[in-house]
Amino acid sequence: MNEFLNFIDGRFVATGKTFDDRNPATGRVIGLVHEAGAAEVDAAVQAARRALKGDWGRMPVVKRVELLYAVADEINRRFDDFLAAEVADTGKPRSLASHVDIPRGAANFKVFADIVKNVPTESFEMATPDGGTALSYALRTPLGVVGVVCPWNLPLLLMTWKVGPALACGNTVVVKPSEETPATATLLGEVMNAVGMPPGVYNVVHGFGPNSAGEFLTRHPGVNGITFTGETRTGEAIMAAAAKGVRPVSFELGGKNAGIVFADADFDKAVAGITRSAFENCGQVCLGTERVYVQRPIFDRFVAALKASAEKLKMGLPHEPGVGLGPLISAEHRRKVLSYYDRARAEGATVVTGGGAPAMTGEAADGYWVQPTIWTGLPETSAVIREEIFGPCCHVAPFDTVEEAVALANDTEYGLATTVWTQNLSTAHRMAREIEVGLCWINSWFLRDLRTAFGGAKASGIGREGGVHSLEFYTELRNVMVKL
Repeated sequence: MNEFLNFIDGRFVATGKTFDDRNPATGRVIGLVHEAGAAEVDAAVQAARRALKGDWGRMPVVKRVELLYAVADEINRRFDDFLAAEVADTGKPRSLASHVDIPRGAANFKVFADIVKNVPTESFEMATPDGGTALSYALRTPLGVVGVVCPWNLPLLLMTWKVGPALACGNTVVVKPSEETPATATLLGEVMNAVGMPPGVYNVVHGFGPNSAGEFLTRHPGVNGITFTGETRTGEAIMAAAAKGVRPVSFELGGKNAGIVFADADFDKAVAGITRSAFENCGQVCLGTERVYVQRPIFDRFVAALKASAEKLKMGLPHEPGVGLGPLISAEHRRKVLSYYDRARAEGATVVTGGGAPAMTGEAADGYWVQPTIWTGLPETSAVIREEIFGPCCHVAPFDTVEEAVALANDTEYGLATTVWTQNLSTAHRMAREIEVGLCWINSWFLRDLRTAFGGAKASGIGREGGVHSLEFYTELRNVMVKL
């Protein structure tokens, strides 16, 4: 059985308290995770602070970039190890993890290394009151020790999305992975040692939120900033902790995203796109589509086609051929999702397909499976439409006009993403301008250029990451004024 230790100051550290790591596809215990207490979190923060003042803090950008390239290359060299770890922790299909999670996890280090290597800063020459001149220029300095609190749905990808730019900018990090998915963050510690990363630059502490590693990390006065991806209420708690010391935060939080399909859309591509955005990763994607609005002339046809598409998705163990749908992450999350399934039925929804838990056999019998589910017929006031479920489900409703589609999409406390399907460029640009979100896809979903801004509006987050936008959080600008 695997043991997942904390990684502090370049060493793996055991503790006297452990908890189980389970494979969601089978429900079986696959490892023991060593929970970090306040002492271990403090040791990790102190190690990170020493590294800031030591070799890492004095390292030239060119050398730092070389190390980050080496990290990416080592992840790719150990691709199979990372793939096995990610699949065991999440239960997701190997085909998904091998094409998305691991390649993107490695690429994040190279992308941000290149950005930092090439980013410019400003300089100005000005006249001085005595008739002379002065030169004013900016330096980008690291924020300091960054607390990185990670989600469980895309563990390696979303963790390195933060660790990559943080390290590229010269910060040090203390990572708190989700208690559900400890493996790849721990494995990355081996990579850091293998490439010669100075001790203390990358640290990992395992545990939970309240009264555990998460709270100890976010409240630690030695942490200079906190970046978090996850549920909005957790973000609010972290933000309250960060207020002491007036520390900056970068949050990508929950979503209740709308998909909008116009009658002039390429019908087959729209069906395939909504199928993917509603059900990929078993619906456990913050960018996923749980609210679908279809223009009335094609509504019935679209619902029928989406039903047929969803029913073609094969559920099964990650290694089985053709599997397109894995399990939910945990028994607790499964109970939450199924409670919404029950609620939808109680509120009078028409269950187009799914609506419960499938009967799995063999190794999968005790996994955390739910059916891909489509509803129609609920009012916009329903909790199923208002609240983030984070499962493989969506509600489909008709609309008539562009104005109505915009109003429906914006009628939510969230503002993370939307996907719009139309062949009318004017309509597409209008929707992108008027829908209150951080990301708008036109005739696509989950298509990303890592140089562009990423983040949410309203209750879906604070700040932007991606490209040079990440630097706004992970660095501070220092003005230097030189009297010539």
